[in-house]
Amino acid sequence: MVQTVGIIKAITNLNEAHAKLNLSQTADPEFFTEWFENLPELIESEKATLNRLKSRYLYYAADGSITEGAVNIIMLAPLLELMGLCDPPFKIQSEKLVKIEIENGGEEPMLEGFSDALVVQDRLWVVLIESKRYGLSVMQALGQTLAYMMANPNLEMPVFGMITTGEDYIFIKLNQQTHSYDLSDKFTLSKRRNNELYEVLRVMKRIVSLVTQV
Repeated sequence: MVQTVGIIKAITNLNEAHAKLNLSQTADPEFFTEWFENLPELIESEKATLNRLKSRYLYYAADGSITEGAVNIIMLAPLLELMGLCDPPFKIQSEKLVKIEIENGGEEPMLEGFSDALVVQDRLWVVLIESKRYGLSVMQALGQTLAYMMANPNLEMPVFGMITTGEDYIFIKLNQQTHSYDLSDKFTLSKRRNNELYEVLRVMKRIVSLVTQV
């Protein structure tokens, strides 16, 4: 009988993801250009919505920690709605069980876990979102998020992900065939003069446009 181990238990940090999934961060500067090249412009109504979301987040953050459930409601859901990812041809599946077979897993040949939210188009994972509590670094969720992304059934296409705490956002691109990945810069709402949700939405739009062209 194949032993199954939970992703959260088996992969608690980035080094474990590298070792158990045979992953490495590429040094190729051309690997992940989608997060800064050919980004679409935003219209004024989108900017107004993003300004409201930033103000909303800061309003809640003033009370201290924000739970993961609250972040999903006040930030992620409106962003997905703004992108049109709640409607056909996309479909959001929350708490979806994902399984990953480990080729040389030893005592852990199969990992499984539930992703917080993901967007799927014809079995192609467009955006994987792993939200974490306020006060935690987005990098602390990278190992588990990479594990979820490795469960993508379409090996020919790259997988894109986004990790957020509500305040900070970072994008990931993963090539399952080469077991390589890279990260974007971190976008944050802690900057007073700029609303970096603008860049977050532009990157999301860019990724979705690439996926819908295939």
